[in-house]
Amino acid sequence: MSDSIVLYSLNKSGVATVCLNRAEKHNAFDDKVIADLEMAFQRAADDPKVKLVILAAEGKSFSAGADLNWMKRMAQYDYQDNLRDAQGLASMLKTLNFLEKPTIARVQGAAFGGAVGLVSCCDFAIASEQASFSLSEVKLGLIPATISPYVIAAIGQRAARRYFLTGERFSAKEAEQLGLVTKIASHNELDSTLDQLVNQLLNNSPQALKQAKQLVFDVADKNIDDALIQDTSERIAAIRVSDEGQEGLSAFFDQRPAAWIGE
Repeated sequence: MSDSIVLYSLNKSGVATVCLNRAEKHNAFDDKVIADLEMAFQRAADDPKVKLVILAAEGKSFSAGADLNWMKRMAQYDYQDNLRDAQGLASMLKTLNFLEKPTIARVQGAAFGGAVGLVSCCDFAIASEQASFSLSEVKLGLIPATISPYVIAAIGQRAARRYFLTGERFSAKEAEQLGLVTKIASHNELDSTLDQLVNQLLNNSPQALKQAKQLVFDVADKNIDDALIQDTSERIAAIRVSDEGQEGLSAFFDQRPAAWIGE
């Protein structure tokens, strides 16, 4: 096993895996882990060979959230130092959330604090039935501020009020009901369940995946007015005449696989 704290790999199908590699510390993160994660996400974003990204972790836990030694250092920081520290985390989360390619969190165990933010930033989360979650910041006199836009978008305001305020631990089943987790699998079937989703995504048009994801960001919570109707009409017209749009329609009518399948 590499001694790198964040591992990066890319397979021949175009699936990049970004893996937290601090099992002995339950994959808790500090400023170095955050910087390495952002570099890995940006690497995947910039590489045209990457079709989708899996965020995983070694060991028993997905991530225990903030590293204790990092928290001790932060306790000694002044306001400006804390602000710079928080902005580093915010930048990493933004990079993951708005990555143009599909992202999947593989959650095999506990995901606490900021780790819930990582899961919330991914398009999908496949979780072991043994996984658990907690937004426990209030127990330490803190708030889940930097991750809050993504967590609230994932689980909604009502659930966020509850879990932000109680700090209670909740199960994978509860996370699925909230919309934080896409699908639950037994520990032994976690990878096969993940593979099913990966294969489903790889069968779809890369350009359509990119534009469909951006469509959600651009249309969510907008008023359905003439400007939005015009914008969405222009989007479908443009993609219909695009190379992948034409190929997808032709493949459908010819009853053959589209050219991007198996590339």
